[in-house]
Parts: sequence; structure tokens; C-alpha cells
Amino acid sequence: MTIQNLAFEWTDTNREWLIENPIRIAAYILLALVVRYAIHRVIDRATRPRSREGGRTRGASLIRGFRSKTPTTERSAQIAARRAQRAATIGSVLKSTVSIVLLVWVVLSVLSVLGVNIAPFIASAGIVGLAIGFGAQNLVRDFVTGVFMLLEDQYGVGDIVDLGEAIGEVETVGLRVTTLRDIDGTLWYVRNGEIARVGNMSQEFAVARVDVPVAPGADIDKAQRVAAEAARLAVEQDDTDILGAIEMLGVQEVSSEKVVLRLTVKTMPNGQWAVQRRLRRVILQAFVENSIDLPYSRAWAGFMEPVGS
Repeated sequence: MTIQNLAFEWTDTNREWLIENPIRIAAYILLALVVRYAIHRVIDRATRPRSREGGRTRGASLIRGFRSKTPTTERSAQIAARRAQRAATIGSVLKSTVSIVLLVWVVLSVLSVLGVNIAPFIASAGIVGLAIGFGAQNLVRDFVTGVFMLLEDQYGVGDIVDLGEAIGEVETVGLRVTTLRDIDGTLWYVRNGEIARVGNMSQEFAVARVDVPVAPGADIDKAQRVAAEAARLAVEQDDTDILGAIEMLGVQEVSSEKVVLRLTVKTMPNGQWAVQRRLRRVILQAFVENSIDLPYSRAWAGFMEPVGS
């Protein structure tokens, strides 16, 4: 028997392993790569902002489909950063999920081509998945909670939020951890799965609540008029963060030492604290100018010189 005949006979006998199986395996791998590339392109188009004519940037179509709680009056740069981070994080999760699903499909298909019984592998995968689910349930809860936080737009970069143990400005929003910096500069890392409730002080609008004290024997009606007029004049001079009119609510608290008057005004998100400080200052100055007694010693008046003195 010649070498050619021997090679032909051996090749014909083992054609399934030398030709058919490698071609089928290569076809499965190629198909998975093509599908992965196509789906990733679709996800990128849905989650990445695209440029339009004139240099303007169009937001990601996926995020535009969600109801955003970010006010249109907010700074455009902050809105863009918030939406871009939401889109990038959601896109990363979707692409990772697609890659894992396709990888599992390719492995099972290759094993099936090689004649391996994949039923035990599927059963083992279910048991392993169940074990991982129990062992890493906190991690899974963090990721699931993070996904829903992003989809529901509960908070974003730049928002001032109250997460229970930590209150501050959000710096990053991830699937597992949210970081925020408090007023003292401390950077807090909060696991998403541990967040039971979120108080967002930066969505849609805020309310500046100003409590000003007067002495128990002061003329309350006059104090209310003076406080409301001083606040109104201050708002007219600078209404950058103001969204509504001054509302004098009246007496909020009464004690043997003081009577607390409260007024409110609707403001831009994150602008309520600056408005509160400004209104407190002008109201206290107006009280000194109009001889309205404060619930402190007379020495207090020396620190509040009338405007123009």
C-alpha cells in the first residue's frame, strides 16, 4: 500500500474529526463573534451620545427613552455627564451579559460537536449558579439595586442626596457602589444593596426654608411684614436661584425664650442653602433697622449694623 493510499484511507476514515468537526466548531465560533459584534454595535448606538451637524451632541437614544428627573434649567454640562454615565453603565452591563451568554452557548455547542454529553454540564451549571447565588447574594443584590437606580434615575452625579448614614454630593454612580462626598470632604463608599431609602435634594426643584427668631414680647405682625418685605427686596435684587414667590407662613414655634417665624421660597436644585443664608442675613438686618427685638441680649445688635451706617 502506497503512502498516498494510506493517507487517503486514513483521512476518509477520520474525516469527521479532521474536517467536519473543525469546520462546525469554527462556524460556531465565527457566528458567535459576528453576533456579539452586531449586538455590541446596537448597544453602543443606543447608549453613546452621537454628534450632529453644527457640533452639537445628541444624547443616547436609550437614555432619552427613560423619564429623566433632571430639570431642564440645570447646567447642561452636568446633565450631559449624568446621562452619559447612566448610558455607559447600562451599556456595559448589557454588553457583558451578551458576551457571557454567547460564550456559554459556544462552549456547549463545541462540547456537543465533540460528542460530549452536555446534560451533566447543564445540571452542574445550575447547581453552581445556585451556590454562587447563595454565597454572593449581597453582591448580586448590589448589582440588581444599582441597575434599577440607574433605570429609575433616582440620583446622578452632582446631586445632593441623603443615603441614611451619609449625606453629600454624589461623585460616581456604579452598579455596586455609589460614592459621595460630605460637607467635611469625607468620601463615602456606599454599597447599593445597603441603601434602604434615598432622599434627593437636587431633583426638579428645592424649597428654601428660613426660620428667624424674635423676642417673645416683639410685635409679631410687624416682624412678619418686615421679614417678608426684606426677603422680597433681596429676591428682586438677585433672583438667580429663585423659582417662586416668597411665602410667609407665620409663627412656627413658640417658647419662653423666642418666637420663630417661618417663610419659604421655591428655588433651583442645590440653590436652597445659598438662598437661606442670604435671606437670614437681610432679615436680621431689617429687624435691627426696625427695632424688632431678638431673643438674645442687647449686645447682639452691635454685631448687626444697619445697612448704610
